[in-house]
Amino acid sequence: MAQEIERKFLVSGEFKSQAFAQDRIIQGYICSDRGRTVRVRIRDNRGYLTIKGASNASGTSRYEWERELPLPEAEELMKLCEPGIIDKTRYLVRSGKHIFEIDEFYGDNDGLVVAEVELTSEDEAFNKPSFIGEEVTGDRRYYNSQLMKKPYKNWR
Repeated sequence: MAQEIERKFLVSGEFKSQAFAQDRIIQGYICSDRGRTVRVRIRDNRGYLTIKGASNASGTSRYEWERELPLPEAEELMKLCEPGIIDKTRYLVRSGKHIFEIDEFYGDNDGLVVAEVELTSEDEAFNKPSFIGEEVTGDRRYYNSQLMKKPYKNWR
């Protein structure tokens, strides 16, 4: 079983000049129930289907299964998604041996910028870049499936 282990942070500084790659991502959810999500993602011109399970108590680890799909199939599956779409640009920034994925959100989540780092174990050490702010690992409000239902614009 594939386990995703990651930590999530708010971004509090400039990061774009450090990015070595970036992609536009549009995603929707066929299922966004607590403890299980089924996501359809279009990243540039590639489609993906992802299934995620419930997070552990710390919010750091959960089951994840992902497969690439032909773009036309992903576009058709997007029509089956629940209301609300996540629109963001993902920037990749190296820090030591890790790569931080920084998501800059648009639309109803405009103004939110979140960074994630994937780890091989929950206690793995990593170097935090200077733009990393408050840790929000395990805070369900920052899950994309929740941002679809309760967008950042409504938090204020």
